[in-house]
Amino acid sequence: MTTNINDTIIKAYNGEKTDYTPAWFMRQAGRSQPEYRQLKEKYSLFEITHQPELCAYVTRLPVEHYGVDAAVLYKDIMSPLPAMGMEVEIKKGIGPVIDNPITNFQDVEALGMLDPERDVSYVLDTIRLLTEEQLNVPLVGFSGAPFTLASYMIEGGPSKNYSKTKALMYSQPDVWFALMDKLAEMSIAYMKAQIDAGARTVQIFDSWVGALSVDDYRYYIKPVMHRICSALRTKQVPLIIFGVGARHLLLEWNDLPVDVIGLDWRTSITEARKMGITKVLQGNLDPAVLISDWETIETKTKAILDESVADGNHVFNLGHGVTPDVKPETLEKLTTLIHTYAKR
Repeated sequence: MTTNINDTIIKAYNGEKTDYTPAWFMRQAGRSQPEYRQLKEKYSLFEITHQPELCAYVTRLPVEHYGVDAAVLYKDIMSPLPAMGMEVEIKKGIGPVIDNPITNFQDVEALGMLDPERDVSYVLDTIRLLTEEQLNVPLVGFSGAPFTLASYMIEGGPSKNYSKTKALMYSQPDVWFALMDKLAEMSIAYMKAQIDAGARTVQIFDSWVGALSVDDYRYYIKPVMHRICSALRTKQVPLIIFGVGARHLLLEWNDLPVDVIGLDWRTSITEARKMGITKVLQGNLDPAVLISDWETIETKTKAILDESVADGNHVFNLGHGVTPDVKPETLEKLTTLIHTYAKR
C-alpha cells in the first residue's frame, strides 16, 4: 500500500476542516495532455482502459503534472454497458454510439447483469495498481447515473433534446422502470466493486438529467437514485452527485443520501446555500474560462475561492470536464493558485 497519502480531499468531502481548498478537475486524465494524445494515436479509449498499466499511467499523469488532490479513474461511463449486451463504440468527434438501442420491454429483458470481477476486471485491476502502488492521493471512482446512461441506450448516441428518451419514459413507463431497475443494479455492483478495489470516493455522473422537470425527476428518477445512494452508503465512502444544467434539481439532490453535490458554473456556492443546500459542495469554474487569458482565469477562480473559504465546506472543480484545448500548464498554474490562495 502506498504511504503518506494526502487525505485532504476526503476530509473536505466528510465536512471536516482543511488547511486549504482541495481540488481535482473532471476529465483531468487525458484530452489536453500531449502524452495522452500520443497514446491515442495508437490506442482507442476502450483499448487503453483494458490495459491496467497503461490506464493507470493516464490516470496518474495529472496528479504528477498538476499536483491535484485526487486522481479520477480514466474510463468512460459507457465502460460497463458492453457486458450488459449494448454494442457501444466511441466515435471520434461524436462520442458514444450504440448500434442496438433500447426500444421495448424485450430489449430491456435481454440486458445482462454486470459481474464486475468477471466483466470489468481490467477496471478493478487498474484501481488496485493505482491505490496499492502508485498514488499518493485518493482515487475517485465513478459511474453514469441511470437517466444519463439510458439516454445513450435509447437515443443510440448523444442527443440535444432527449426526445426519444422522454417519449419512452412517458409512453412506456413499464419499460422505463424496468430499465431503471437494471441500471440501478449495475451501478450499485459497479461502484461497490470500485470501492472494494481501492477507490476512496465515487461520483455519480447524471450529466444530462437537467433536461427533466422537477416533477418528472421526482417521479421517474428520484426513487432509483435513492436506491443507488442508499446501497452505497454501506461502503462508508463519500458519495458525490453531479449533473449539468441541473440547478432546478439541487434541492432534490439535497434530499438524497449523498455527501457532496457538484455544481456547474450556472450556480454559485452562495446561491446554492441560499436555496437551502446543506451538503458539501464541489465545483464550479466554467471550463471555457480556461482557454481565456490568465488574468480572467485568476479573477474568476479567486471569486470562487473567496466563497469557498467563507463557506468552509467546498472542493474546487470545474463546472464540467476539461476540454481538449486547455493547456496543461494552465491547469498546473490553476492548481497552484487554488492551493496558495485558499488557505484556511
